[in-house]
Amino acid sequence: MLNELISGLILKVKNSGSPMLNILFLICLALYFISVVLNCIGFAVKNKTLSRVIWIVFLAGFIVNTGYFVGRAMIAGRLPLSNQFEFAMSLAWGIALIYVVLRVKFNAHWITAVALPAIFLIFLYAAFLPWEIRDLMPALRSPWFGLHIGAAVISYASFVLAGCAGVRFLILHKRGEAEDGTHLRQIDNLSYRLVGLGMIMLTVVILSGCVWAEQAWSKFWQWDAKELWSLITWLTYAIYLHQRLRMKWQGRRMAIFAIIAVAIVLFTFVGVNTLLPSLHSYR
Repeated sequence: MLNELISGLILKVKNSGSPMLNILFLICLALYFISVVLNCIGFAVKNKTLSRVIWIVFLAGFIVNTGYFVGRAMIAGRLPLSNQFEFAMSLAWGIALIYVVLRVKFNAHWITAVALPAIFLIFLYAAFLPWEIRDLMPALRSPWFGLHIGAAVISYASFVLAGCAGVRFLILHKRGEAEDGTHLRQIDNLSYRLVGLGMIMLTVVILSGCVWAEQAWSKFWQWDAKELWSLITWLTYAIYLHQRLRMKWQGRRMAIFAIIAVAIVLFTFVGVNTLLPSLHSYR
């Protein structure tokens, strides 16, 4: 199976437009994979040198990911956000970007164990999609394109990392750390902040989408599948914030909520585009 996967990726490199750009994609995929493997080894071998190596390998992957994003944008003459492949690649980059900020600014090394697999899996998902660079569809040729879809990348990335923080919280909680422990409170608080950022950006996505829809289709809201599930996602996280701020929910319940909510985000991203007819299904 691994041989078939490698053969398929090599074939894509040869047949999907710019070979050099596609080689960058494979290098990034390999670096993300190596960082995940080394991270798994790190569970058994607690070593500061290994942790630094994991961080360096991941940063190398992130830099290559950034280079691929910029290179594809230059060749396409637009932001690479127009189809499922480009959004998945950009989403992995967005998660990686926020993860870097969390580590550098907030010293959140603890999220590495769950963030790296999330980044790799989303990038791997992109690898199975068509890589060809296509002209932008007429419906997407709008000044709102970058703001609307770029905000969606940051929003979804924030929600995914909030779910990752929830997973880490539950793992540490199960190991016996007291729920009122300082480290668990830090994880819980960071997850809450990530949800807050995601909600702000998702609100930008919905509002800009409404204005764009009115300009393109003369209606602010079509009850399209993507619109509906974006609204469901927004309401889900609105409930999260309500329970957090008004009902004072914290800790384990919020961690479980954040994890379940990620499933809705992923369905809005992947499920709607592949399973439901939608005006937003740009594959």
